[in-house]
Amino acid sequence: MTKTELIQLLAEATSSDRKSAKMFLEGLTGVVEKTIKKGGEVPMKGLGKFKVVKRKARMGRNPATGEAIKIPAKTVVRFTVAKALKDLVKKTK
Repeated sequence: MTKTELIQLLAEATSSDRKSAKMFLEGLTGVVEKTIKKGGEVPMKGLGKFKVVKRKARMGRNPATGEAIKIPAKTVVRFTVAKALKDLVKKTK
């Protein structure tokens, strides 16, 4: 799905125009970005939750040479999928 298709579907689902749907999507994205930047969590009922997690430093391997390398610690964004959505996908298989 492209961004344009998502905007079109949002407009149809909310009985609004594409301009309003685009503004909503951009606003939602902005709120998620600001909250994550501050280190907070963004729950989305029925979909999941965006949150910031810190990964520890670890040892890894260079796949080309097999050489051991140290992977530094870093902060990443993680999206945890809601149980209801997981169950929905399991039912469709």
